[in-house]
Amino acid sequence: MMADSTAMDWDNLDIRESDSSSIGDAVSGRGDGASHEEEEGEEQDLYYIPERRPSLDLGPSPMDTNQWHFVDQALPPAQSYESLISENPEEKTGQEGSSTRVQLERADSFSSCYSIDSDDCEKLIRRERIRDAATDDITDSDAESSNELVLIQDPDEIKHPSLTLKFTFEALTETLKKLHKNELELFSRKLWNHYPQHFSSYQTADTVDIVDVVDRLVAAFGCESSVQITRTVLVFLNRNRTADFLQSLCVENAVRYELRVALKKKFWEETTTDGEKVPLDDIYTNLCVLSEIDNGPNIEHEVVTVEKLNTKKNPDKEISFEYTLSPEMVKEPFGELLFLVGLAGSGKSTFVRKLVLDWAMERSHHHLSFIFPVTFRELKQFSDARVSLEKMIWTVYPETERLKIGDLKCKDKTALFIFDGLDEYAEELDFSKTEIYSDPCEAYSLHSTVVNLLRGRLLHRNLCLITTRPRLYSYAPWDAFYEEIEMRGFRDADKDEFFRKRFKDPSQAAAVIQHVKSSKSLHIMCHLPLFCTLVADECQRVFREARAAATFPRNLTYMYTKLLLTLVRRFRKARAADHSPEKEQAFLMDLGKQALTMLEKGQYRSLAADWPLDLALESVDKSGLCMMYTITPYVLFDEEVMSFIHPTIQEYMAALYAYLSFKNQDKIVFEHSVNMKSLLRLSSKGHKMMELYKAAVDRSLQHQDGKMDMFLRFLFGMACKTNQELLSPFLKSSAKCEDMTKDCAALIKKIKEPQHPDRKSNLLRCLEELEV
Repeated sequence: MMADSTAMDWDNLDIRESDSSSIGDAVSGRGDGASHEEEEGEEQDLYYIPERRPSLDLGPSPMDTNQWHFVDQALPPAQSYESLISENPEEKTGQEGSSTRVQLERADSFSSCYSIDSDDCEKLIRRERIRDAATDDITDSDAESSNELVLIQDPDEIKHPSLTLKFTFEALTETLKKLHKNELELFSRKLWNHYPQHFSSYQTADTVDIVDVVDRLVAAFGCESSVQITRTVLVFLNRNRTADFLQSLCVENAVRYELRVALKKKFWEETTTDGEKVPLDDIYTNLCVLSEIDNGPNIEHEVVTVEKLNTKKNPDKEISFEYTLSPEMVKEPFGELLFLVGLAGSGKSTFVRKLVLDWAMERSHHHLSFIFPVTFRELKQFSDARVSLEKMIWTVYPETERLKIGDLKCKDKTALFIFDGLDEYAEELDFSKTEIYSDPCEAYSLHSTVVNLLRGRLLHRNLCLITTRPRLYSYAPWDAFYEEIEMRGFRDADKDEFFRKRFKDPSQAAAVIQHVKSSKSLHIMCHLPLFCTLVADECQRVFREARAAATFPRNLTYMYTKLLLTLVRRFRKARAADHSPEKEQAFLMDLGKQALTMLEKGQYRSLAADWPLDLALESVDKSGLCMMYTITPYVLFDEEVMSFIHPTIQEYMAALYAYLSFKNQDKIVFEHSVNMKSLLRLSSKGHKMMELYKAAVDRSLQHQDGKMDMFLRFLFGMACKTNQELLSPFLKSSAKCEDMTKDCAALIKKIKEPQHPDRKSNLLRCLEELEV
């Protein structure tokens, strides 16, 4: 305005003196002449003509234009006008009928200016954008003269069910936060230039509201288009990395969606021990998880009082399902490697399945961006090849192939890798000789991958949960930083809840609960979810066969035998090669002998060094009948001890040893300490097998503390034909299954009533085992 070239030449301005004319007509170039009509047609596509607005009424007398003065335009209060430009008079001469024209350039608003004394004023607004000296913005090309932003990718190409309104808003907000203040201003102005109808004004660097910008984008264009508009503008601003970041967020979100769908299908149902599939949500019951390990076995017993273990000075804190791996739990200091340790059948795998399913259903653990659950059983397919951990994940879950596992290293503990069943990995864990590496995208042998996982080197800045039974040898090197929690199974209230969920008929559930509580040992053993499942399967069979007249078997030995077969035969297959019948019999005999020796001494645990190494490996790592843990009998002094997973398991194995010794070897394990005269009298009158039971009764009655009571009960239970049929795989081919129920019942009734009332009560329990 100040320069002569931009000053308005009023001498050359053609002002018509007609009554209908006005200064506003002259300024806007309107009139009655034909020349103006032609000019208006020529510039129809160049200028936008807003509607007429009523002018200010300043009275009847016109203003004297001779007194007009021109000054620099002040900055407007609203940030709507970009610049005030005067065109070159020479360029406009002959085109508009005047040598000079004043134009007020606007970026996106459609409001008009007012002439101070005209009836109306119409402003010509140029559609093209020019270089702004303050921001150094670049003039749009001819391709953009139509004011349409050319997107770098068609929005239809990224349509996906995962691209929800919530995710789009969060992703765009997170992306724009990576821009500097001046870049935010340029981003806002770019949107304002191209989409003025949706962005009425742009904001300065100090007042840019990211949430408002994103809200306008999503509301105006939807999810797919708003993402592509943002990427296009970021590329225009030479922020390619930020645009790639937004693209990676969308890819991760799509992979997360597809992974959740796959996990729902995989973990939706749980298979019971008899092969029936039921929804996991229908049967899952809360499990007890403690904050520390080495708590030892459950020592609750029906008859004897087992000495309390010196494992901890203070009781451990119980961890809820929701707290496990929550942000509160994994906050510093917390290792990125977590071991969930628990006995065979304690519910570790079910706990993990529930955690994964709840994440996939978006019911819990929302802070985790990904969960990749893999079993060591699934990893065995890579035992003969060199494969990277990333390729292993892709193979198990093809939905994740677009995701780079290595890129997750920059996250902060938001991805969870679960490796279930370390006890199923049969190779020896050699931490001293195995090569060290930390790149999950690099191909190595399966053994190297497993060892480096346990070292905590392979998944930096991501969480790794590994489930395992207590192992004879350490599952992590001494210098690794990791956490350990222990799965304890069901509490008493959880046992009842499990049966209520398993049996939908309330009357059936009540009958099962009553049956379980009728035997204290049966109720105690139900702290193992596996044992609960076996009981439920048996009761389900009874309901199916007997219907309304269902009566449950009171034979406790039967349920313990089914547990033994499940652990030694079905579960062991995944952990070691199948035994030959001879080796299997030898293992059970050796373990039973160890159980009887400890039982006669009144011991329910012994030093690990006192166990033969092969027997310890087989009973702890492979069969899961025993466990090893650390006790602290003295200050700063630890001991590794071995015990059975429950005292009644020890008593059962001792009875099995006595039974198999007689069946397979015609040997009575008590011959050195029983009254042989009574045995000779008995053998002349009855079955030879009764010699064993008479010897066992004599031995039991010698111990008034009741430590042989459960042993005797289990041994009589093995006299039933149903139990003999279950135990037949452990017998020699020449051994016969004979029903000795009547003979054993007659023996018990002939025994002189013992002086101790508890021994008499135990003999009645023995009759129950015989189902008499």
